[in-house]
Amino acid sequence: MQKSGQTPTTIAKGGCGLHGLIAEKAGGQTSRSLPESVQRQIDDHPCFSEQAHHYFARMHLAVAPACNIQCNYCNRKYDCSNESRPGVVSEVLSPQQAVKKVVAVVSKIPQLSVIGIAGPGDPLANPERTFATFRALAEKMPDLKLCVSTNGLMLPQHAEELLTHNIGHVTITINCIDPDIGARIYPWIFWNHRRIRGRKAAEILIEQQQKGLEMLVEAGALVKVNSVMIPGINDEHLKEVSRVVREKGAFVHNIIPLIADKKYGTYFSLTDQQAPGIQELQALRNACGDNGAMRMMSHCQQCRSDAVGMLSEDRHAEFTAAQIDTMEIDEAAALRKHATVQTTLHRQLELKRKSEAGKFQPLMAAPRQPARQSGEPLLMAVATKGDGLISAHFGHVKSFMIYQVSQQGVQFLEERYTDQYCTGPTTCGEAESTLSQALRLLSDCETVLCSQIGYLPWRQLESAGVRPNSEHAMKPIEASLQTVYQDWLNRDNPAAESQQAAG
Repeated sequence: MQKSGQTPTTIAKGGCGLHGLIAEKAGGQTSRSLPESVQRQIDDHPCFSEQAHHYFARMHLAVAPACNIQCNYCNRKYDCSNESRPGVVSEVLSPQQAVKKVVAVVSKIPQLSVIGIAGPGDPLANPERTFATFRALAEKMPDLKLCVSTNGLMLPQHAEELLTHNIGHVTITINCIDPDIGARIYPWIFWNHRRIRGRKAAEILIEQQQKGLEMLVEAGALVKVNSVMIPGINDEHLKEVSRVVREKGAFVHNIIPLIADKKYGTYFSLTDQQAPGIQELQALRNACGDNGAMRMMSHCQQCRSDAVGMLSEDRHAEFTAAQIDTMEIDEAAALRKHATVQTTLHRQLELKRKSEAGKFQPLMAAPRQPARQSGEPLLMAVATKGDGLISAHFGHVKSFMIYQVSQQGVQFLEERYTDQYCTGPTTCGEAESTLSQALRLLSDCETVLCSQIGYLPWRQLESAGVRPNSEHAMKPIEASLQTVYQDWLNRDNPAAESQQAAG
């Protein structure tokens, strides 16, 4: 992470050399390995590391209401607490309110390690508010990781200032590098005090995004690229986008699915644009990450612009401005506790990594093939409370951890989010709808491991070809997955079972 006061020139001389990020080759294939200095920067970041998001919390500050482009997949909503997607907030904060909110959250959630500004508009379309917030946070809590997410239109103009405020990670949403495709995604941009439409608008946006990406990488910043997968518009094109941003030094590509539910009122949702299916999304991620060509992120939750808490939860409703005003907070004590908790969590995570060296490969989306013959990799889903155990009831989880298991070992792939199936008294239709969602989510998995499961979902899973398994309740995840995989091998190979029994 850059320290306050470093200029891009200074960083470029002593930075992490991201132009060589994916340049290492072995056996003719490009390697996903990162320089050690870069890996250290992302290891403890809950949004980038699958392991870290079980230890550390993040927080988005909604200080940037204005936006300088219009996206056909976006509909910003203010004073809204019922939707969970980018561009939605309960309230917009001033920089002073934002800093006060961070202190309040730290007092209640000392696991907080990352502060991001991602909207509800674009942070760089609101530069005064954005940078005033970053300056105050860097002074009050310099150990917090600061991040910004932008559409990139104003990135070249503000790249240098971004790097002077302790901002070590920048996310750019890049959905295309072809203006003809861009014209179908972006109706207009606001550029040089006027609104520009059509292909010309897309040309300008793409040029600015690419220029900004190059400037940040040259200065040593870590750049993540987000892309929204829009079937029939940019889905195939995103392979080229991934190649280009990789070559320019982006360290990870996060391909996220279009949210197309009509209730959100976006242009695409109202014109019946289809969202990608799970298998379509994964196939694209696999294609972009083929042979180690690009590191792919797969556990993004597409958070609100005021999200608070661990990545698998959102506690923004607990920290409204009105609620914060009623809190009695000992700021000095809160900051001391925060520092202590952070040190402890870093130590715990490091010990976990050492004990499981070589088993986890964060951010890597490995090829996912349905098993057809004995010995092939299997996908397995796990219901867990995040404690490393198979500890959650099937009906109580809001996400499943997905692993690929083979004779070579266990590899985490991603976290898939769903609505909670068992929520107490509900209508039959609601329960069936939620269960159908979970069935679609797990359709490519061989089995789902959980601590408990009801008769109805058990029967439905089996009918869908997914084997429910509650035999390993409260046991370690990886050991259980290996046991289930071995059982599967033995089932298809009786000789192996006899040999194992004899041994």
